[in-house]
Amino acid sequence: VELLECADAIAARGYAPYSGFLVGCAVLTRDGTVFEGVNVENGAYPLGVCAEKNGIGTAVTQGYGPGDFEAIAVNASPCGGCRQWLHELGFDRVIFRNRGEVVMLTPDELLPESFEL
Repeated sequence: VELLECADAIAARGYAPYSGFLVGCAVLTRDGTVFEGVNVENGAYPLGVCAEKNGIGTAVTQGYGPGDFEAIAVNASPCGGCRQWLHELGFDRVIFRNRGEVVMLTPDELLPESFEL
């Protein structure tokens, strides 16, 4: 719940002038480090960046990678692309809000039959 509260709080820093839909996330690594991320929209809609990708990207920039991630909390249900990222990077659990309810799933439960090379 604490991780989800962090995601809720950081969402206010998102940049969503087009949709008004602010998303925040908190990424928890196995060593206890927490990285935050927010969504950043762009007038050319496909060029926006999801909060999850920002948070995970920051962690990867700091040297973390597959197997280093314990959990991610998001104040909204992750999109399909982010679900693939969570699966591929080996998160243990994904915590998010969906229609006002708190949901906790594994990446496999969130994206069964995920893409693999």
